[in-house]
Amino acid sequence: MDEMTQLRELRADAPVPDRAALAPGRERLTDAIAGSGGRRTFALRLRLRLRLRLRLRLRPMLRDWRVASLGAVVAVTAAALVITQVVGVQAPDPTSPATVAGDLDLSSPAAALNRAADYLERQEVPPEPRSDQWIYIREVDSWQEQQWEELPEEVRKKIPVTYSPDRWVPYDDKAAENDASDTDYRTARESYRIAAALPKDPEALLARLREVFPTGSGPDGAPEAKDEHSFRALSVLLESYPIPPDALARIYRAMATVGGVGVTGHLIRDASGREVIAVTRKYDRSESRREILLDPVDYGYAGTRDVVTKTHKVPTPKGRPTMVQKRGDVLIDIARTHAAVVDAKGEKP
Repeated sequence: MDEMTQLRELRADAPVPDRAALAPGRERLTDAIAGSGGRRTFALRLRLRLRLRLRLRLRPMLRDWRVASLGAVVAVTAAALVITQVVGVQAPDPTSPATVAGDLDLSSPAAALNRAADYLERQEVPPEPRSDQWIYIREVDSWQEQQWEELPEEVRKKIPVTYSPDRWVPYDDKAAENDASDTDYRTARESYRIAAALPKDPEALLARLREVFPTGSGPDGAPEAKDEHSFRALSVLLESYPIPPDALARIYRAMATVGGVGVTGHLIRDASGREVIAVTRKYDRSESRREILLDPVDYGYAGTRDVVTKTHKVPTPKGRPTMVQKRGDVLIDIARTHAAVVDAKGEKP
């Protein structure tokens, strides 16, 4: 049995949270560790990260909530729930490659994303990967790495998968394509072909993606408003690899038309320390925003962040200290540092 099959089985009974509840996911972990409804609450938190397309990226780092001693082994404080403060809120380094190339215009989302689209439309479209090839991804996620390191060795041994920043997924994964349990998940091949077939008209493109990645209803959470739904659907597809450059250009032009989308007027530093472009949109029902990170040189997908937009108190389990999330706190910080098509699992470019 491969690791992804194990992952799907471990989360098979996990209910789907409201999509707007992405930011408060950290306090749900506190509840789990406190031992109050541990299995269900941890499953909710896991499902939350899967909703951020970490279902494949969750580089097998699952805490086994079946271990009765979990609450005793892992001590998470409110401070540990926030990865870090915003780093690098500054003007871009004048010596950086992106600035020297003169291709950056961060005055507005339309300026930044249309400039990116102009560049991508000039790139040669490589052939689609073969069905026997693999997708290699390396990502920096210091929060998951820290949580793994904090687990005692005896607990790690009981978990069927291990943490690693590297992952390989088959380009042609027929078993996963036939799994309809997660409406946000698409295999690498499915995502490539969805992207390649997207229409040029931004409105039609966004409508197509909202159809491909439907919004919640009933047990799947409250439905999203149109613009929030569009931005989430775009972010889900962008985390796939590879996407043809001409398709990526169409995606960026459409993203620039989504209501509420912004761009920071400066490069920010991601989890790996690189300077990147941050395309942002605040969650409609949460005091935080999602940031889609783009490489300022080739305009490829570079990661994702969730950042608190307003200082506020968050609910905590009864008997535990009040937790405050401060404006600028980074709740999720994932940097993609490598992505490539390779010929075999375990191969690196």
